Amino acid sequence: VEIHLRDGRVLNPAQIRLDTASDVAVMTVKAPSLPAARWGDSDKLAIGHFVLAVGSPFGLSRSVSLGIISAKGRRSLQLGGGDIINQDFLQTDAAINPGNSGGPLVDIHGRVVGINTAIATSGGGGFSGVGFSIPSRMVRYIVTELLTRGRVRRAYLGVVLDPEFTPEEARQLGLPAKRGARVLQITPGTPA
Repeated sequence: VEIHLRDGRVLNPAQIRLDTASDVAVMTVKAPSLPAARWGDSDKLAIGHFVLAVGSPFGLSRSVSLGIISAKGRRSLQLGGGDIINQDFLQTDAAINPGNSGGPLVDIHGRVVGINTAIATSGGGGFSGVGFSIPSRMVRYIVTELLTRGRVRRAYLGVVLDPEFTPEEARQLGLPAKRGARVLQITPGTPA
């Protein structure tokens, strides 16, 4: 892994701590005078807030695109091999293209409110107006866990939920609306 800085320095991380379940990594580098980005609070973002996606799309370094927060709490996205289990994405129309992944999503005050992760595309692999970022609230927890424990502790229940639970099925069960989740199976030996 090489980290290319604006001043021309190329750094190699002394240590990389990776959490594949969230697609977040922390790299330790030894270099003087590196400025630190400030964290923003993704929970305080609202639909319509302006954001900037920073990265190197298609190898074009130091690129920035402007957009808004289009939605919050996006889940059940099919990303790559499906290994990403922590899904609570911010959706933005700021252009996120191949090469922006891992770059920050910042608010208009320059605070990091997310980490750019994925795009919805119609086959060509380019931007189609819908990008996804991991909220800073989640990233901060993951980073803290990686730095203090070397791994991320996660709570779990031990159930299998019905991903196809529809409003029609909820009505048939006498529920006024589809809320919560339908449990299909309890896994033996788990907290459930």
